[in-house]
Amino acid sequence: MKIGIYPGSFDPITNGHLDIIERASKICDKVIVAVLENPSKNPMFIIEERVTLIKEVIKSFENVEVDSFSGLLIDYAAKKSANVIVKGLRAVSDFEYEFQMALMNRKLSPELETIFLMTSSQNSYLSSSVVKEVARFGGCIEGLVPQPIVKAILKKL
Repeated sequence: MKIGIYPGSFDPITNGHLDIIERASKICDKVIVAVLENPSKNPMFIIEERVTLIKEVIKSFENVEVDSFSGLLIDYAAKKSANVIVKGLRAVSDFEYEFQMALMNRKLSPELETIFLMTSSQNSYLSSSVVKEVARFGGCIEGLVPQPIVKAILKKL
């Protein structure tokens, strides 16, 4: 069984993330969207809120679940018996960092593969940071994130 982990902060989840989840769900038997607890970041949504929001917007994917973790991704992957890490790439600038992380994960856990999925062109500019910034300045975020996320962001602001 191919179990893929799609890790990230997902603060908030965007349509770009959903695109990667949908495509990964066709490649893997099971996909775990793993929300990273990162103490060095100042998130808009606490970890429990992010997990709840993601669960709401991925309901239609039968082979996708949501969880949270902290610590090393390879340790979490071993705990979940995952054999694939799924990473989304928007631009060449993403690749450099993600390539370095993939090599380190490979060194620490040689049996764990990393697959890179290029984002769809309509989402290549999209990031959680951009969504939050646009929302903070009163811009329209419709079409950038799912409707439940739009509501949650506007409520937070």
